Amino acid sequence: MLSPSRVVLSGLVGLAVLKHGTVLAATSSSQSRGGVITDDTYFYGQSPPVYPSPQMTGGDWVHAHKMALDLVGKMTLEEKVSLTGGVDLGTGCSGSIAPIERLGFPGMCLSDAGNGLRGTDFVNSYPSGIHVGTSWNKNLARRRGAAMAAEFRRKGVNVLLGPVVGPAWRVVRGGRNWEGFSVDPYLSGLLVSESVQGIQAQGVQASVKHFVANEQETYRRPSASGADEAISSNVDDKTMHELYLWPFQDAVRAGAGNIMCSYQRINNSYGCANSKTLNGLLKTELGFQGFVVADWDAQSAGVATALAGLDLAMPNGDKFWGPSLVEAVKNGSVPEARLDDMVTRIMTTWYQFKQDKIFTKPGIGMPKDLTKPHEAIEGRAAGALPVLLVGAVEGHVLVKNNKKTLPLKRPRMLSLFGYSAKSPDTYTPGSGLLASASWAIGAESIDVIEVGQTLLDSRPSPNYSTIGKKGTLFGGCGSGATTPAVFTSPFESLKTKAAHEDTAIYYDFESAEPAVDALSDACIVFGNAWACEGYDRPAIDDEYTDNLIKAVAKQCAKTIVVFHNAGPRLVDSFVDHPNVTAVIFAHLPGRDSGEALVSLLYGDSNPSGKLSYTVAKKDSDYGHLLDPDLPHGKYRKFPQSDFSEGTYLDYKYFDKHGIEPRYEFGFGLSYTTFAFSDLSMRFPRVANKGPFPVGAVAAGGATDLWDVVAVVSVSVCNTGARAGAEVAQLYVGIPGGPARQLRGFDKPYLVPGERRLVSFELTRRDLSVWDTTAQKWRLQKGTHRIHVGNSSRNLPLTATLDI
Repeated sequence: MLSPSRVVLSGLVGLAVLKHGTVLAATSSSQSRGGVITDDTYFYGQSPPVYPSPQMTGGDWVHAHKMALDLVGKMTLEEKVSLTGGVDLGTGCSGSIAPIERLGFPGMCLSDAGNGLRGTDFVNSYPSGIHVGTSWNKNLARRRGAAMAAEFRRKGVNVLLGPVVGPAWRVVRGGRNWEGFSVDPYLSGLLVSESVQGIQAQGVQASVKHFVANEQETYRRPSASGADEAISSNVDDKTMHELYLWPFQDAVRAGAGNIMCSYQRINNSYGCANSKTLNGLLKTELGFQGFVVADWDAQSAGVATALAGLDLAMPNGDKFWGPSLVEAVKNGSVPEARLDDMVTRIMTTWYQFKQDKIFTKPGIGMPKDLTKPHEAIEGRAAGALPVLLVGAVEGHVLVKNNKKTLPLKRPRMLSLFGYSAKSPDTYTPGSGLLASASWAIGAESIDVIEVGQTLLDSRPSPNYSTIGKKGTLFGGCGSGATTPAVFTSPFESLKTKAAHEDTAIYYDFESAEPAVDALSDACIVFGNAWACEGYDRPAIDDEYTDNLIKAVAKQCAKTIVVFHNAGPRLVDSFVDHPNVTAVIFAHLPGRDSGEALVSLLYGDSNPSGKLSYTVAKKDSDYGHLLDPDLPHGKYRKFPQSDFSEGTYLDYKYFDKHGIEPRYEFGFGLSYTTFAFSDLSMRFPRVANKGPFPVGAVAAGGATDLWDVVAVVSVSVCNTGARAGAEVAQLYVGIPGGPARQLRGFDKPYLVPGERRLVSFELTRRDLSVWDTTAQKWRLQKGTHRIHVGNSSRNLPLTATLDI
């Protein structure tokens, strides 16, 4: 554990000076011993002055703000402090705020996570973030958020700890990428905006996480012994704004109630003690009116974190605050006005979402021990069923379909292979310690002992398996896991369909080289690629599954491969085999995994998902972005991760370096065909014709950043024989930046022969770059190239826009 005095100084360091896109190197070696840095004073002098914590004004929450001020004015110093830290109230909530009974405040319950409520009974598992991302469906993201939040509300949970837009998928093998939507900040930004609005329409607060540049699990926290620090994400100012801050900006503009700060260091200052990111970027530049909550045990100091902008410590407020914060206010180390602002921010959100009316018994449906008698509180509702199924269907991505393999047409015989077809053998919160732990963190298909250790220490574990051989995956592992009351496996759903159509089903889920009945009309091989919090994936392929696929393909002329994958999964070792005729990335569909897959396999639904990431031909194609950074050289005790690639992640990196992917960002097949035509542009009148925004700062930043400066329209036609949805995608080449950046998408559903006009609004922000000198978004002059199509590399329509 770090000593408080040392961390106070570290917390005040703030953001390392990063000017004009350049990371400044340390200039003194006075703190080195034997060439290894042993003291964080080595990094002092790299940062700008401490950013003061701004007082919230209420913004659009004026009425709630006034109510909060009135309530806070009635509190004693000790009562105020009690609201700034978590306590154990004997519930199963991930964290709790204590009640103040004399003022009628019942307390608050905060619980995991962004894909459904974890660790309790009578709830659903929703499609994971990656699955929502590959659906490219904004409306579905909002409906999912609303349905999910309604379950949290029924269970007495005030704060839904999600959605996730950090990590932003910088590290291809990142262990928590699956919780977020995409590697692209524009796609993530729109989906998080819709999700936040859906969640909060139900009176539940969204906690958007993890702020900011939280890009790897390996070394995300200090070592358990305190011998070395967490990794430092070293990000220049331009990249911070144009990539990592971008989706958080959309979340703030959508009215997010709170933002969760991250474990790791940002330019050598811990994320929850970083006054530049919390006070400077979030609360001042973006005009954030909500509160900042620490990730669990991410608070690294007392006074420093309070002054840096942290408002709520979880799960235990007494570790650094509590009586110590009372004393700090009394002796002037923390101004009482700062404490008042912390509490006012928390209470304003409580009033804004009418939680004073909704949540009379926080945590009522969250028992601490499900094996003991407890009240049955039903979280589910029939209205969520369509969202669950449609959401599960739309996140599947069909990437290969030769020989008209799919959809299946009343096959006489199907043969099924692979460990990921069936349900895990155990799924219960009460069958012993290991099974209970597996259930709670979504590890039923993997070795929970391995996972548990990495969750605690976040140190590299390269020998762990990359697959869950104990059964199918409907979600990922860790605090973002879900614990659904029911889910369907592919095997269960295929048996039901086969019984209805009198199809023979044969299966072998154990053998590495199974025998195949020669009369099989098709064979389906199921594999998976799992990921977990606290653990970066050791590989993005696995020899066992690849050999299994090739063994089946030798014997079966139509071999269909289905992967439930938590991120990119390489396929080049088998995908060109002539008998591997169809490949589906099924991702993490949630409760209706099996039913959704069968609907697609048989053509009851038409695939419409598109990749929200790039699949390479070989892992070296990802370059240094493949793996997490590790301690090295003199930085062994203070590991550094330099984001030297700037904004060039994923498809932008592939484009810049001329690398041909196996499947590009935005790619996905359908059972029908579409055509694009008739690109046109128009230019609405705008009041501000200058290069910089001049509007007042509101939630999300300067108001005129969202002025529409151009509207691009195209015609999309279904030229095939089946109804289906196509994702029309618009990319812009901003002068001086990546060749193509996503700046618009829509997903029209069209019957055969139907044609529809799709329009994309380009805002000032969409066509701007961050000016590190002016410290403002600057509308970039020059010729912007406009591209429209159905993937980042299939863009038949082009135009230019001159500014």
